[in-house]
Amino acid sequence: MAREDNRGNRRDRDETPEFADRLVAINRVSKTVKGGKRFGFAALVVVGDQKGRVGFGKGKAKEVPEAIRKATEQAKRQLIRVPLREGRTLHHDVQGRHGAGKVIMRTAPQGTGIIAGGPMRAVFEMLGVQDVVAKSTGSQNPYNMIRATIDGLTKEASPRSVAQRRGKKVADILRKPEAEAAPAETAEAAEA
Repeated sequence: MAREDNRGNRRDRDETPEFADRLVAINRVSKTVKGGKRFGFAALVVVGDQKGRVGFGKGKAKEVPEAIRKATEQAKRQLIRVPLREGRTLHHDVQGRHGAGKVIMRTAPQGTGIIAGGPMRAVFEMLGVQDVVAKSTGSQNPYNMIRATIDGLTKEASPRSVAQRRGKKVADILRKPEAEAAPAETAEAAEA
């Protein structure tokens, strides 16, 4: 008996309130049975720590609170980490796709805010992004939009990870192409 209590306490400690959650969609579904109709609820929830981690989950139950609880638990198990530039925007423009859902996400200068619709906005708010421009060009189904957004965010790479993968320095990755072209032009001018 004491063992179960300790296990329960450990679980409570793991579920720290550092995660914020956002209910994106709730759907009432009915099943027709011999005596009439039985109603159930499906919930779609996005969870994040607003510091670069985000996940989504869906839950089904006879009552709304139970469906939300199940969705939140699933979302916490499926968290992904996304590198952010200066903790406020994406490192580079990226496209995501899932089924018929297509999304485009672009970096934005400071002060732009979150320019995104419905389900995508929830993902960015829970992720902790402050400046982003996003557009959904495919399915308007919230499940597909969120999956496409998460797909795009998994493709996001920081200059540090790219440099490490390619065996270069971060400065080499971030160097502008114009800076390399300018010395070549000056060398040609010196020869002439």
